Amino acid sequence: MKKIIANLNKAFDNKVRLGIMSMLMVNEWVDFKTLKEMLELTDGRLASHVKALEESEYLEIRKQFIGKRPNTSYKATTLGRKAFSDHLDALEALLRLKG
Repeated sequence: MKKIIANLNKAFDNKVRLGIMSMLMVNEWVDFKTLKEMLELTDGRLASHVKALEESEYLEIRKQFIGKRPNTSYKATTLGRKAFSDHLDALEALLRLKG
């Protein structure tokens, strides 16, 4: 049991970060506006969680202009994908435990 819990990644304890990574796992790139709308977050709340994931090197940020408008998009890094997959595996192992 301790080993399973040890495999849970603290970076994904928060439901917002769990949501961000879930969206990035199934989409190559997701822009700020889409994440904000899908997760029903304020700009500041989303930005703070994105920053935490970026500091862990779990996501990559791309800033570009579309027409004359700035656009910020995010992509899960290879490290982020592995960490998130390992976290999900640990959650599944917890669900299979019998007490």
